Amino acid sequence: MEVKHGHSSFFDGGLLQFIGWSLIGMIITVFTLGICYPWALTMIYGWKINHTVIDGKRMSFHGSAIGLFGNWIKWLLLTIITIGIYSFWVNIKLEDWKAKNTSFA
Repeated sequence: MEVKHGHSSFFDGGLLQFIGWSLIGMIITVFTLGICYPWALTMIYGWKINHTVIDGKRMSFHGSAIGLFGNWIKWLLLTIITIGIYSFWVNIKLEDWKAKNTSFA
């Protein structure tokens, strides 16, 4: 069991890493006019999860941008069809997708 500072739950990512990943994600999203947003999302979320330890167990994210992209298109179409009403559920669906693709290493 890995213990840091006497705690069995911690986050070991650094600020400069977070800034770097966020900037890369933002640049990729802007230059692709939002098409690669799912990739940026999975990249940043994966970094956060892979640097998280809960009760001495490191977490692992195994979601892919391609897996999210299919859902993203479906959610976009449902939002358009429902004149924006489905957008209230998109964050919940995204959190569900993240949870389904997160486990302990």
